[in-house]
Amino acid sequence: MSENSTSQAGKISISAKRNGNPTPFGIHGKLHVDGMYLTDEHGEKTRLKGVSTHNLSSYPEYINLKTMTYLADEWDISIFRLAMYAGRADEKDGYADGSDGHRQDLEEMILTAVRDAASLGIYVMLDWHVLLECDPNIHTDAAISFFKKMCPLLKAYDNVIYEICNEPNGEAVTWPLICNYANKVIPVIRAIVPESVIIVGTPCWSQEVDKPAADPLPYGNLMYTLHFYADTHRDSLRNLALGALEKGLPIYVTECGFCNAAGDGDINKEETAAWMELMAKYNISWIGWNLSNKDEASAFIKPDCDKLYDWTDDELREHGLLMKEYLIK
Repeated sequence: MSENSTSQAGKISISAKRNGNPTPFGIHGKLHVDGMYLTDEHGEKTRLKGVSTHNLSSYPEYINLKTMTYLADEWDISIFRLAMYAGRADEKDGYADGSDGHRQDLEEMILTAVRDAASLGIYVMLDWHVLLECDPNIHTDAAISFFKKMCPLLKAYDNVIYEICNEPNGEAVTWPLICNYANKVIPVIRAIVPESVIIVGTPCWSQEVDKPAADPLPYGNLMYTLHFYADTHRDSLRNLALGALEKGLPIYVTECGFCNAAGDGDINKEETAAWMELMAKYNISWIGWNLSNKDEASAFIKPDCDKLYDWTDDELREHGLLMKEYLIK
């Protein structure tokens, strides 16, 4: 049973209580950025923790109410990230490269997930997942078209955060190039959902947070992406993050893993603990990668398990077990 929050004119009611307990949205309500912090409607610092899907085109089966309910109840997630790849990945079409029918399927999947999240009282991050195309400017027109179509459908939902370029990468993709893209896409979102929180990717697979710290974009309610994979990214990246935090940069770790940066290899518990300590100290929200049974270390579920929820410990990879442990702490 759920109890909806009080709705405002033109707004969808988000569940404030479920099973007699307050939901994340019931506690925090609509979010905004205040200085370097994600802040709730009461002016309190807010820290969201959750999980990310893999490519929606490759693993659509995990985008359903039962999976999300299980993760909210048993893994204590407060946010669910929808990784919609902009270009091709894993031999599957992304949004920009897909047919009209494929794009419509992705749009309907996203809208259903947002509705389900609202019924659970959790937040959703809508991720325009730049990756193999390296430069977000390659698909600027498609991004603008996507947000122009989706933002009117989602503007009534105060539980949505917009991530406009997952991991810009490649030596040629500089912070000015990312700003060029952001300065075209952010106004499109702002025109439709003016008070939304928007997250911008940073150079070098969203690691070089020093660049926006030195030259931030001129918008409010904006955060910047930091990604880490604990067995690869250690003290040097943490020190870079600390430098950006000291300059007051609002950081959101929209994707992290406890293996290496290729999504494989051993789980490094010591380096993971160091990252968790830093994020807790600075009240940084984070999202774990990835909700799938793909045959790689960063997946949560073992490849021979086709269950979509109610996993036993034996059906989870080491990564999934450790991710669950940190989420419920």
